[in-house]
Amino acid sequence: MSPTELTKYLSGLIEHRIQTATMLWGPPGVGKSSIVAQTARKYGIGFIDLRLSQLAPTDLRGLPVPVDGVSRWYPPEFLPWEGEGILFLDELNMAPPTMQGMAQQLILDRKVGSYELPEGWFVWAAGNRKEDRAAVFDMPAPLANRFIHLEVTPDFESFKAYGLQAGIHERILAFLAFRPALLHQMDARSPAWPSPRSWEMASHLLKAGLDIAPVVGEAAAAELAAYEQVYEALPGLEEILEGRAHLPFPEEPSARYALTLGLALRAANTRQALNAFRWMVEVAPSEWVQLLVSDLYRRLRPQGPGEFALLVQEEPRLRAYLEEQRELVLG
Repeated sequence: MSPTELTKYLSGLIEHRIQTATMLWGPPGVGKSSIVAQTARKYGIGFIDLRLSQLAPTDLRGLPVPVDGVSRWYPPEFLPWEGEGILFLDELNMAPPTMQGMAQQLILDRKVGSYELPEGWFVWAAGNRKEDRAAVFDMPAPLANRFIHLEVTPDFESFKAYGLQAGIHERILAFLAFRPALLHQMDARSPAWPSPRSWEMASHLLKAGLDIAPVVGEAAAAELAAYEQVYEALPGLEEILEGRAHLPFPEEPSARYALTLGLALRAANTRQALNAFRWMVEVAPSEWVQLLVSDLYRRLRPQGPGEFALLVQEEPRLRAYLEEQRELVLG
């Protein structure tokens, strides 16, 4: 499933109080850990991230301490004692079998040693697959059979929706719209390769004027550098946003992606968004107008797209277009 679909599924588990242990599978850098953390923040619940590969069995079970001639297990301080939240066991299958065996009791019985997980806590875990060149151990069958297994795969539309809200550099989003295969492309010959995680890091570097090859690799960085030349030949975005443009729509697909994403990202208010929409209706094929409007709605969603919709209603042609394309534009 895509990251967007995974987010919806995990939200369903929270809302319906389904506390069956859940395992997320996927390649490195696809955003598994981030999605779990965002889900916890969305519902205002606790979040504890444990990297089992960095723990010893006694770290999880606790230490035996004599009390009145009887050994009692003193559990670790990092386990939750009250409230509700998500106990996230990251890199579960990178932990050696002895550690997985110790975690098995916590996952299956919600207790380990003398410790018992509070009722309001969910147990979720994540791991990479062998085919992703990850140093992983096989998961014991009894443990695997108790999980809900969810596999997440890279998806550009999910990344773009996140990037529009998170401020990912517009050139990266436009480039990946044109070359979505480079969203996630592992390279066995290089420690740096493109993934959603590394593209977000690249965005920070690009904004600082630094080389992005150390995080996405030389090949992807070179392709982005070549694509940036497209921006030099773009029509005046500011003129379009201010409603003063009389320009044709570009012919090259690369320039079309750059222009459409650039307008969606640079529209500073609903009036500029309307100007961009009006210009695109005049000069662009319908599929590009649909792309622009869907991205504008994503951008405007946090403050509410109502004002934009009201402005569109004032112009019969735009209103008619939006009604005709509503299902495609708004999904």
